[in-house]
Amino acid sequence: MNRQELKIKKRKSKRRIIKRILLSFLLIFTVAIGYFAYVFLETYQAASNSYDDIGREKSKLRDEAVTILKDPVSVLIMGVEDYSSGGANGRSDTLMVATFNPKDATMNLVSIPRDTRVPMPDTGALEKINHSFAYGGKEETIETVENFLDIPIDYYVTINFEAFKDIVDVLGGITVEVPFDFTQNSDDRIAEELVFTEGPMKLNGREALAYARMRLQDPRGDIGRNERQKQVVQAVIDELASGKTLFKVDEIADVVGTNVETNLMVSDGLAFFRKYSSFDSSNIKSLTIEGAPEYIGGVSYFIPDEEELIILQEKLQKHLEHDSKSTMTESESEEY
Repeated sequence: MNRQELKIKKRKSKRRIIKRILLSFLLIFTVAIGYFAYVFLETYQAASNSYDDIGREKSKLRDEAVTILKDPVSVLIMGVEDYSSGGANGRSDTLMVATFNPKDATMNLVSIPRDTRVPMPDTGALEKINHSFAYGGKEETIETVENFLDIPIDYYVTINFEAFKDIVDVLGGITVEVPFDFTQNSDDRIAEELVFTEGPMKLNGREALAYARMRLQDPRGDIGRNERQKQVVQAVIDELASGKTLFKVDEIADVVGTNVETNLMVSDGLAFFRKYSSFDSSNIKSLTIEGAPEYIGGVSYFIPDEEELIILQEKLQKHLEHDSKSTMTESESEEY
């Protein structure tokens, strides 16, 4: 083979290599587009299945409906214990309120002790706040929390415990800083005794739920429990914000579609994700409801400190840029 033929052969070989590289990139690009289209459809379908506006265009404390892109908004997160009743008359074992402000992409997070003594909206009877879900479902719980914190609740999310465990497992677990050694029985069919040791721990779904729910062994009672709940939420947010979650969206969507309810529309959810795409736990300010346990009529309640509650209400109102309309009467306030 002469020199000229050798040059021609090299050029052809080079073209074939370039062609293979381009075809490989094209294949990867096509697969990626297909994957993202699949994920989008799965997520859209899951969000559609989860949507329930409960016939409520806006909070009664709002003059106008808010938009998630430009207005500060609040979200009530309800962890519902309904496995023992087949989904009926469950209790909101976990109640957390998150307020978001789009100006600085910050979030305030407050956990409400489930034994907090508050008046029920319909009867005025003083009950534990988590009973409101059993009495009137999502609607009554939202109204009860609005009256208690004196802020509008714009959006809600309910999630049952099985879904919470599944989501944590899909994320590959979460890491938390355990404040002290303790053991806690899991509340599923296995009923395994789970051991938690002081310091950083990687938890799976069952462990994360048990960690968040334990109360009796905590020297701070409900307050300590609430701090651990916020710790778990922050850890989940960090995992969701990580890049690796992108390839687990379809699994998360599958869990969400059948176990989560919300009045956040698909379009609003996508806008929210874009707005807070760089969000992580460093943007979260944790707030606490101060108070003390007290037995009344042989029943244990959590009684909020009135002065501290007013300060907390003002902080939340400021973050929401909302003026209080004080829906609670003076007599109701005195009964706390």
